[in-house]
Amino acid sequence: MSPFIHLHVHTQYSVLDGQASVTALVDKAISDGMPGIAITDHGNMFGIKEFYNYVKKKNSKVNDQIKEVKKSLEQAREQNNQDATEDLQKELNALNSKIFKPIFGCEMYVAKESLHTHVDKKDTGRHLVVLAKNETGYHNLVKIVSQAWTEGFYSHPRTDKKALAEHHEGLIVCSACLGGEIPRLIQAGDIEEAEKQVKWFKDTFGDDYYIEIQRHKTNLPGANTEVFERQQEVNPELIRIARKFDIKIVATNDVHFVNEDDADAHDRLICVSTNKAVDDPMRMRYTKQEWLKSQSEMNDIFSDIPEAIENTMEILDKVTTYSIDHKPILPNFPLPDDFTDNDDYLRYLTYEGAKRRWGTPTKEQCERLDFELDTIKNMGFPGYFLIVQDFIQAGRDRGVSIGPGRGSAAGSAVAYCLGITQLDPLKYDL
Repeated sequence: MSPFIHLHVHTQYSVLDGQASVTALVDKAISDGMPGIAITDHGNMFGIKEFYNYVKKKNSKVNDQIKEVKKSLEQAREQNNQDATEDLQKELNALNSKIFKPIFGCEMYVAKESLHTHVDKKDTGRHLVVLAKNETGYHNLVKIVSQAWTEGFYSHPRTDKKALAEHHEGLIVCSACLGGEIPRLIQAGDIEEAEKQVKWFKDTFGDDYYIEIQRHKTNLPGANTEVFERQQEVNPELIRIARKFDIKIVATNDVHFVNEDDADAHDRLICVSTNKAVDDPMRMRYTKQEWLKSQSEMNDIFSDIPEAIENTMEILDKVTTYSIDHKPILPNFPLPDDFTDNDDYLRYLTYEGAKRRWGTPTKEQCERLDFELDTIKNMGFPGYFLIVQDFIQAGRDRGVSIGPGRGSAAGSAVAYCLGITQLDPLKYDL
C-alpha cells in the first residue's frame, strides 16, 4: 500500500456544505497513519488558525522530544562521539517522521473573465484547489482570498487568473472536482479550450500544477449516481491531457464529512443549505462518498493508477512548515501632542473618566484601575481600548443606540471609566 494524504478537504467552515470539524479530521488522519492533511474550504480560510493550533498541539510532545535529541546530538558532535552521533541522528530522523504536517489551502472560485466583471449571474466561478507550499505561498494565498471577498464577490468570493498569476509564487494548484474549469470544459466537449487552459496553468505554476481526479462510485439509497458517471467520462480525458503536457496526476476524494456513517447527516445539512425538503426528488444530492477515506480505501479506489496516490506524498514533501502566529495587528491610534505613548494616554483617559464616574477615586477604586491597566499593558492592548472607546464615544455623541455592556467587558472598571460600558463593576461586584 502506498502512503496517501487528503488534499481536497472541506471542514464545517465551508458553511452549510462541510460537516466535518477540524479536530475530528486531524484525529482521524493521524489515527490512520497519514503524515499530513490539507484543508481547502470553499472560498475562505476561516478554519486555518484552528487547524494550525490543533496540529501544533498534537505535535507538541514529539517536538519536545526533538528538542532534547537535538541538544544531545549537539553535545555528541562537540565530544566527537561518532557512535552516539549516528544513533542520535537516527532517533532524530524517526521523530521527525512522526510530525504531522498541516497544509493550508482553499478551494477557490475563479471567474470566467475578470473578478471585477459582474454581468453573468451564472458565472459563480470555476473551482480550483490552491495550496500554500511555504510561508510566501501562504501570504500570497491570503492576498488572493482576501481580494476575492473585497473585490470579486458575486454570489461567491471570486478570484481570476490575473490575480493567480500575480501571486503564484509558493502556491501549488490542483484542477479540482467536476466543478473545476478543465473538467467543465471537457464535459462541454471543448477539448481544445481545455488543453489551452491546462497549458496556461502549466506555464504559470510549472511542476506545481497537478491534474486532479476523483472517483465517487456509489449505490447507496438517496445518493447521486450521476456524478460517478460523469467522472468516468471526464477522468480518461484528464489523464490523456496530463500525459500530453507532462503534468502529474493526483487523487482526491472531495471530503465533506469525517466518517461514512455521517453521510445522512451531511445530506440533511445540504437540505438546510438549499432550503429543500428531504423528500424533494429535485433537490441537490451528494454521492455519500465524501468522507475522509483511509489510505487503504483510497489505494483500492485508485489501484489501477498508483501514481495518483503517490503524488499526494510528493505534494506533502514540497510543503514546508512555518508559524502563522503573530501579535495582534491594530491600527495606530493618533495621540494628542502632549502624549507619546498609548499606555500613558489610556491611563490619563481612564483617571479622567474615573473622576466623572466617582468623583475623587477611593483607594479601592485606584487599586482596581491600576491592576486592570497593568494587565492591559502587559497584554499589549492599550491601543485596542483606545480605539474602542473612541468609536463608542463617537456613536454616543451622534445618538447611536449602544447597549450598557455585556459579557466580560461589563466586569472592567477601565471600560466603565472610558465610557465603553455603563455598569459600575465595583458596585455590582463584577
